[in-house]
Amino acid sequence: MKHSEGITNYLRLLRYLDPYWRRLVIAVVCSAFVAGFTGMYAYLARPVLDDIFINKDMQMLIVLPLILLVISLLKGVFTYAQAYLMHYVGLRVVADVRDRLYKHLISLPLAFHVKNASGRLLARVLDDVHLFQEAVSGIFKDVIQQSLTVLVLVCVIFYQNSKLALLAVVVLPVSIYPMLKLGKRLRSVALTGQERIADLASLIKESLTGIRVVKAFVREAFEADRFHNVNTNYFRATMKGAQVAAFTSPVMEFVGSIGVAGVVWYGGYLVMQDVMTPGGFASFLTAVFLLYNPIRRLAHANNTIQRALAAAQRIFAVLDEQTDYALDRGQCVLPAVKGAIELRDVTFYYAEAETPALAEINVTVGAGEVVALVGPSGSGKTTFVNLIPRFYDPTNGKIFFDGHNIREVSLQSLRQQIGMVSQDVLLFEGTIRSNIAYGRDELEMDKVVAAAEGAYAHNFITQLPGEYDAVIGENGIKLSGGERQRIAIARAMLRNPKVLILDEATAALDAASEQMVQLALVNLMKGRTTFVVAHRFSTIRQADRIIVLNHGKIVETGNHEALLDQDGVYTYLHRIQG
Repeated sequence: MKHSEGITNYLRLLRYLDPYWRRLVIAVVCSAFVAGFTGMYAYLARPVLDDIFINKDMQMLIVLPLILLVISLLKGVFTYAQAYLMHYVGLRVVADVRDRLYKHLISLPLAFHVKNASGRLLARVLDDVHLFQEAVSGIFKDVIQQSLTVLVLVCVIFYQNSKLALLAVVVLPVSIYPMLKLGKRLRSVALTGQERIADLASLIKESLTGIRVVKAFVREAFEADRFHNVNTNYFRATMKGAQVAAFTSPVMEFVGSIGVAGVVWYGGYLVMQDVMTPGGFASFLTAVFLLYNPIRRLAHANNTIQRALAAAQRIFAVLDEQTDYALDRGQCVLPAVKGAIELRDVTFYYAEAETPALAEINVTVGAGEVVALVGPSGSGKTTFVNLIPRFYDPTNGKIFFDGHNIREVSLQSLRQQIGMVSQDVLLFEGTIRSNIAYGRDELEMDKVVAAAEGAYAHNFITQLPGEYDAVIGENGIKLSGGERQRIAIARAMLRNPKVLILDEATAALDAASEQMVQLALVNLMKGRTTFVVAHRFSTIRQADRIIVLNHGKIVETGNHEALLDQDGVYTYLHRIQG
């Protein structure tokens, strides 16, 4: 990552502080008091040595310890206030970034999610933002606090003796240079480390999601080896970062010791020449030693900042992707429609594909018509139905919904008119009721029950412990395939869409479950324009029209009997099913 890009990302991160600037200002004021009290510690070393130990002043013996106690108490109060406020601001910023990142992720186009593994995206929401948490919560605290402390202590040493102070601070630029160079290297290493942990997250999610396949093929050892290799790569990347970070402290300490050695030599000479008092030199030396800790912490803060900038690069790369709604050019709301659909000269290419997934498609579907899409695998059936809700936009051609060009209406109003039930049913961890009434927790119970009855799901739901409040586990793991499918149908029925898309809705079911789901689908399809994608001919015989696709083109159209009479692609597909 270029230096200018790192600065840009850091400034962009700082903009998240705007809503909390009042707390930040108070925290900075508290930091100034803490720095001032630290400087007073160094300054008081002079009267302690000169007045108490050399001049034997009994009054100062009583006063100075009391002053130290008061300073310690006040410094503790302001340190607490500063740390609390800085952590509040930092954690609040992190929560805001995570909220925005997640909201942005789920609004990105389907094409983005197809290209990016969900495990890697999960790593960005959790691990990359965690680095933000370390950076924002700790860094602002250290950078502001330690910088002010350095400033105050430098003022103290210049007040004691300006010539000696110049000797002490001349090493500061020398110490800053390696800190910046090492920090730049650490940022590059940290970026690699974040990529490796994203690989880990992706592999874990993939293996656990497909655990049945892993066990069925007895591939536990294979998956363990895969994980070991990826984990080893992450270990190596992390160790490179640890090596760079560990090198920072001894470099800083060695450079600092050069300045301290010079101060001790020249300061001792001044004391011997009676130019400085022992107490003055002690105060000066105390300030120099106190300077080491904030400079060391600034170096550590720089290391953390570099890791955060590596995470920022990955996070902002996602945030800079345009969402569905940012890309949406629809200027009007789709009015109440009947459900007529027309695809006019539609051609579609996937990104980087040389051949079209669909080519020159012209189809007009009347409101309430049931159209089945049939064809070999890869013929374009799923691509066809994905164009209707604008999961993708045609490369060429137009799609009309009751005469309205769907690219001229808002995505939200378009998708509200469409319901989908697919082979891969997704149910959310929670209750049956929350899944049927997805996103509408306040919906009346009688409407949820009516939808379940229409989907032939009410009977099995009422036999479960808790009935509609039964918790179904992750993706409905406690339900059978047919039961999950009927819950999905009830969810679509409750939405009451004008257009329905059934994408292999019964492909993974046994005969008994398929029969029950078919009954539910009949209820769901009533009065709705329906597109049915299916390989099983038992699910499409009753369609008003069957469109046969092959290599992205429409090759046959008609009803079941008419297509069989043509003795073409449809007849061949029907024959191989027996």
